Amino acid sequence: MRTAAATLVAMATLAISQAPAEAAPCTGDTTASAVTPVKGAPRLHFGINPAGFAGALGPPVAETPEDPAKTLEALHELRPDRGRPFALRLNRLFWSDHAAGVEHFAALARHYARHGYRIEIQVRYHPTPSQEGHISRWVRYVRRVTRTLGSIHGVTALQITNEVNFLPIAPDASDAAFDGAKDALIRGVEAAHRVVHKLGLRGVRIGFNWAYRNDPSSENDFWTYLADNGGPRFIRAVDWVGLDAYPGTFFPPVETPSGYADGMVNAMSVLRDCFMPIPGLGPKVPMKVEENGWPTGPGRSEATQVTALREMVRAVNRLRGNYGVTDYRWFDLRDHNTSSLNFQHHYGLLRDDYSQKPAFGVYRRLVARLAA
Repeated sequence: MRTAAATLVAMATLAISQAPAEAAPCTGDTTASAVTPVKGAPRLHFGINPAGFAGALGPPVAETPEDPAKTLEALHELRPDRGRPFALRLNRLFWSDHAAGVEHFAALARHYARHGYRIEIQVRYHPTPSQEGHISRWVRYVRRVTRTLGSIHGVTALQITNEVNFLPIAPDASDAAFDGAKDALIRGVEAAHRVVHKLGLRGVRIGFNWAYRNDPSSENDFWTYLADNGGPRFIRAVDWVGLDAYPGTFFPPVETPSGYADGMVNAMSVLRDCFMPIPGLGPKVPMKVEENGWPTGPGRSEATQVTALREMVRAVNRLRGNYGVTDYRWFDLRDHNTSSLNFQHHYGLLRDDYSQKPAFGVYRRLVARLAA
């Protein structure tokens, strides 16, 4: 088990700074207990990814087929009462899926919206070899997607590209694997924003996400590129920035028993205080925790998932005002494949047969108590 001191050293090593090279690096806040909460912050809006499919490193593993009726039943249990909103984040709409992909996600959005959920959609760059690097064609695609999906009642947000700062070796999970990904992020956000304003889609917000986190050189390249190639038009187009953080899974790969809260605090802090200011994304730009999870599976107990979930959700809620966090999404509802030997297929609050893990009830109670 990694010690707390070793974790802090790793955080400091991976942090980058927007200050001169001789200055101390920007490490962000590293300990949850050392941060005093800002009072009076609005309550969080909660949600979840309703699908079991998960992008992963390693050989592909077939997803256990979904039962739509059981999915809705589980979502209904998680949903807070008294008319409070609950968001569903629909991921993996690939450009390479062409019109059929857009039609599929439009049908999904309408299906869930009919049941009263707010819908967010991840619009992936993920091109075919013939599409890769053709940004003008990608922009036309984003415009079509925004017109089609943004006009559906209940759709509230489009995330343009996915984790462009992260894992270029994993095209299934990250758009960083493809040429032109950073330009796809910038131009795609701008294009979606223009369509939203042209059509008067006032309820739709446009953003992008960042994964906690890559090596210092890659992070510097990513944020500096946004600063150098985005400019005022890009900054005006960004309605929110999403955070994907998995303490005890990817970074840091191991946490101490009480370290999950510290991991989330550092993730929120470095994004807000160290990285977002580089291209000019100031404190008025909201942060959403778009993906946060902890998988079970081989060597990873369901009891530890409960501990991680409880610590991470409470940390985000407690310090939401400090870092301008408005939303929280758990990843995800159901395991991709509970029999898989790859832990990345075990993020669900449900097993793939829809039986509940202990964390399901814990998340339900936290949402009921904390949701806006």
